[in-house]
Amino acid sequence: MFNGKKVVVVLPAYNAEKTLRQTYAEIPFDIVDDVVLVDDASSDRTVEVGQELGIQHIIKHPQNRGYGGNQKSCYNKALEIGGDIVIMLHPDYQYTPHLIPAMASIIAQDLFPVVLGSRILGNGALKGGMPIYKYIANRLLTFTQNLLVNQKLSEYHTGYRAFSKEVLESINYEVNSDDFVFDNQMLSQIIYAGFPIGEVTCPTKYFEEASSINIPRSIKYGLGVLQTSVIHRLCKWGLWKSKLYRK
Repeated sequence: MFNGKKVVVVLPAYNAEKTLRQTYAEIPFDIVDDVVLVDDASSDRTVEVGQELGIQHIIKHPQNRGYGGNQKSCYNKALEIGGDIVIMLHPDYQYTPHLIPAMASIIAQDLFPVVLGSRILGNGALKGGMPIYKYIANRLLTFTQNLLVNQKLSEYHTGYRAFSKEVLESINYEVNSDDFVFDNQMLSQIIYAGFPIGEVTCPTKYFEEASSINIPRSIKYGLGVLQTSVIHRLCKWGLWKSKLYRK
C-alpha cells in the first residue's frame, strides 16, 4: 500500500506472451498490492504466462472486445477488489514499470487524482524510436485538443495512466468506445468533470514486440480524437448533449 491506499496495476493484454514476464518482473511489489491481467482473446500464451507468474486476477475475454473494451474490464475488476489507486501499464514493455512509485505517490499525496506518463515531456520521444509520423501527429492532435478542451497537457495519447478510485467512480467509462479512442474519451470525461491532471516524463521505447496500430487505424483514431474534442467543446457551450458526460 502507499500512504494507506491500495495500489492495483492493471495490464490490458493482447498477444503479450513475449513481453509479459519482463514487464511483470519490474513491477515494484513493495507498494503494489494487486495485479489484474485482462487478456483480450489472444492467440498466444499470454494467459498461461500470467498463470505461471502467479498473477491472481486474470480475466480472459472469449472474444476480442478491443482496446477500450479491455480497459473497461481492467477498471471494473480493480474497483471490485478495492483499488484506491489504479495504474494502467501496457504489458508490451513499451512503458517502464519503474515509474509506478512516482505516479502512485502523486495520487497518494493528494497532489493530482490523475497522472499521465508523458512521452513528449523532455526530448526522449524521437530518441526512443517513436516514428516521425506518429510524433508529428501526436503534436498536432495535442495542440488542437488543448485548444478545444482548454488544457495544457503535453500529450493525450500515452497509454501509461494512473487514476484515483474517486475518478474512476465519477465518470461513466462504460459508454465509451471499445476501440483506441477510448483513451481520449476517458480523458475528455475527466477534464469535463473538473479533475486536474498531472504528468511525469516517461522514457519511450519502440521495438518489434511493442504493440502498435497501422496507418489506416491511426487515421481513424485521429479523426475520433478530433470528434471527441469538438463534442467536448460543444457540450461545454451548451450546444450539444452527449452520453459521455452523464454519469
